[in-house]
Amino acid sequence: MKMGNASVVTKFILLGIPHTEDLETTLFVLFLGCYVFTLMGNLLILLAIVSSTRLHIPMYFFLCQLSVCDIFFPSVSSPKMLFYLSGNSRAISYAGCVSQLFFYHFLGCTECFLYTVMAYDRFVAICYPLRYTVIMSHRVCAILAVGTSFFGCIQATFLTTLTFQLPYCGPNEVDYFFCDIPVLLKLACADTSALEMVGFVSVGLMPLSCFLLILTSYSRIVCSILQIRSTEGRRRAFSTCSAHLTAILLSFMPVVLIYLQPTPNPWLNATVQVLNNLVTPMLNPLIYSLRNKEVKYSLRKVLQQVAFLPEQ
Repeated sequence: MKMGNASVVTKFILLGIPHTEDLETTLFVLFLGCYVFTLMGNLLILLAIVSSTRLHIPMYFFLCQLSVCDIFFPSVSSPKMLFYLSGNSRAISYAGCVSQLFFYHFLGCTECFLYTVMAYDRFVAICYPLRYTVIMSHRVCAILAVGTSFFGCIQATFLTTLTFQLPYCGPNEVDYFFCDIPVLLKLACADTSALEMVGFVSVGLMPLSCFLLILTSYSRIVCSILQIRSTEGRRRAFSTCSAHLTAILLSFMPVVLIYLQPTPNPWLNATVQVLNNLVTPMLNPLIYSLRNKEVKYSLRKVLQQVAFLPEQ
């Protein structure tokens, strides 16, 4: 298409991870393995929780939602990345690029809000154990779960609209492995300094707000745990929260490194982004199952049922 003397971009070319030329086969095998393990691990967590009535409590309800996010989050960029790493076209349509950016930030923001809700759930469970079932009722859990997706959708819609209201009429080579805000703004045919600042504030403010709320919840939790007299009680309380804290660190650190650094480093950004897109969702099932006896027991039962499934 033409607009005046300039071509309007109808597709983009994904150049992939910087400085990884001639490593396509190695990266394909590595990323395919991570992607398959991510899908399998999170599906097993879902099966374990759904199949065990003992796990039908708010903590595991939110863990189910996290597993669903961890299934779809890497699926935003991994299939296309695996497609071109296997020797196929690197082109992605304009609409496909919009979809990638929207769903990446929608699922990422939803997870961020979900970690905040999970911290609140642990706060109520440890600080107000006698009122836990009243405060975290089915209705409240449903509202919180829908709320995480709703606000994630609003944030993603804002960022996507902000990015694609710009004209793209010149170069269409995206120096990255998927469509994201920083690399797309470089291709825009307009001054992006004001939009970069708005995007910087928006992307920074949301995780910072969530992190402060999580920090508040865990500050109260630590105070309550320290008041527990028995060593076994303190150990169990810390053990319950340690998995969540590990997952939070793995989730929030990439956001800081990628979006809030003063001088972007393309190779560092891509490496951290791959860890965030593939490795963190793959590790979450391990983090939440290895430190949790109930989940391990339910997983063992699911695997035993699958292994001894009678032939039809």
